[in-house]
Amino acid sequence: MKQLYTTLGPLPKERLGMILPHEHVFVDLRTPDQPGYGQASPEDVVALMAPQIETIKAQGITALVECSTGGVGRRADIDLAVSRATDFPIVVPTGNYREPWIPDWVRDASLDELERWMVRELEEGMEDTGVRAAWIKISAGDDGITPLEERILRAAARAGRATNAVIGSHTIKSRVVMDQLDIIEAEGYRAERFISIHTQAEPDFEMHRAVAARGAWIEYDHLGREPDDEVVALILRALEAGIGKQLLLSHDLGWYDPAQLGGGVPRPYTAMVERILPMLRSAGVDEATITLLTETNPFEAFAR
Repeated sequence: MKQLYTTLGPLPKERLGMILPHEHVFVDLRTPDQPGYGQASPEDVVALMAPQIETIKAQGITALVECSTGGVGRRADIDLAVSRATDFPIVVPTGNYREPWIPDWVRDASLDELERWMVRELEEGMEDTGVRAAWIKISAGDDGITPLEERILRAAARAGRATNAVIGSHTIKSRVVMDQLDIIEAEGYRAERFISIHTQAEPDFEMHRAVAARGAWIEYDHLGREPDDEVVALILRALEAGIGKQLLLSHDLGWYDPAQLGGGVPRPYTAMVERILPMLRSAGVDEATITLLTETNPFEAFAR
């Protein structure tokens, strides 16, 4: 049976409704060698972020995917603290971001060592939290994959093959996504278990079609960050192109930032329910498609 691994344990589809597949609770975009990197007390993060979670719970959101991976401040203990304080499932990744956000231990690790680390976090748990990673989050340079990023990607493909975990990648250009898919398939894994994060950043819509034709998920994660009419128009174009069954929708918002005084000012995860879904309904999108986009697709992408 497929389950979504969360901070509150594995959950089957019948216990979940709408899922936000790309958000952040805690992020540090400084490089890991900077003083104070990734440092904050769970209590401070709970105080700032719990109200954001309570707001989306009231909207009917039932889970959120944390996209802060290694190198950009992943703190599974903080995600767990926020989750317990709000009784709300959070889905946390293993993996690591791109250069220069790569800590020394990842830079020095062999491909086999990276694979074993990811598999351990997916099957046993992250650090001492007891929380199992649900998925693998990586990235690639905007102009191509560096040798170090390729090593991380190959380790992710092998760990994914061993566990059926989906791999999501912050990749801005779809031609680089195609290179990533080639590597994943060369390692014996499937394009269907890959998410092209930030697909909307690729201006050529035909590349959205091309990535989907390979079997991968595409993700429009700019809800609430770009003009609503532009966001809705892009979603409708994807639906008209017949790629709705591979489309994920989210905001890429939040979050507590330890580089900012008091964690900064969080940006809410509310635009999808508050504005985008009503606009889609007004444009003629039926409830079955709304359910596909907000419930079925995110569960199928991240569950294993």
